[in-house]
Amino acid sequence: MRSFDSLNEKDILALAITQEEEDSRIYDDFADGLKENYPDQARKFEQMRGEEDAHRHRLLDLYRKRFGDHVPLIRRQDVRGFVRRRSVWLVRPLGLKAVLKEAELMELETKRFYEAAARRTTDVGMRQLLGDLAEEERHHAVTAEQIAYANLTEEESAQQKRLFVMQVIQPALAGLMDGSVSTLAPLFAAALATQNSHDALRVGLAASLGAGISMGFAEALSDDGSLTGRGHPWARGAVCGVMTALGGFGHTLPYLIPNYKVATGVAIGIVLIELGFISWIRRRFMDTPLSSAVIQVVLGGLLVFLVGVLIGSS
Repeated sequence: MRSFDSLNEKDILALAITQEEEDSRIYDDFADGLKENYPDQARKFEQMRGEEDAHRHRLLDLYRKRFGDHVPLIRRQDVRGFVRRRSVWLVRPLGLKAVLKEAELMELETKRFYEAAARRTTDVGMRQLLGDLAEEERHHAVTAEQIAYANLTEEESAQQKRLFVMQVIQPALAGLMDGSVSTLAPLFAAALATQNSHDALRVGLAASLGAGISMGFAEALSDDGSLTGRGHPWARGAVCGVMTALGGFGHTLPYLIPNYKVATGVAIGIVLIELGFISWIRRRFMDTPLSSAVIQVVLGGLLVFLVGVLIGSS
């Protein structure tokens, strides 16, 4: 790997050409990855790709005039000081915020490169071109920032909501329902059987953590998100696992109260709050009628609770 200071004018131009080619391809990948969910934003990246391609042609014209037709392949990773960019194809499906942040960083880095390169050259024509490109890259950075703050169209907003529901709400809701309901039976069975808050606490924590780990892996391994659009599997699994554990912790922590009868009363109150919250989430994000959501969630929770009571009392 070479230092930037060791490059001559020929090397700098060759590196600039390669960099513009790479940036053009990256913007093309951005546009392709966003066109389904964010068509308006994708068109803006297509425009930026065309402008990067125009920069490459201007650099190639200058290179031919000064050094001939052969352009050595000097890449960003061959020179110290550049930020390593992750390949776009490894991070599908693309998130709009991540793409916009990456584009802004790309343009700022390229602008600094042209500014530094212009200071090192003694050729007037090359110095002017590099200075002009630095200014144009500055405008690109502003454009990327403007895209980030641009209002999404109605269709894009609806699509963004659907993605949020699929990638966050659904796994979180599945985890919260499982954690809030499945841990009821072992927790209250242990509380009634032992009549000891400490024993019930240990059973509840074990059930909550075990359910969280199990649900997290089950969600992560269910699909990789490539066809369903449900996002990165391990991110989804983490959301599901954490919410499962939290669902169980809610009515387990009251057993920190030494008096098991008081603790049980508080736990039952928290269970009712949890079931009401789950019903509201189903109504808010899943478009389930509130009455139907309440009946489904409360009925399931009540049945599991009764199982715990019957086993703990036997």
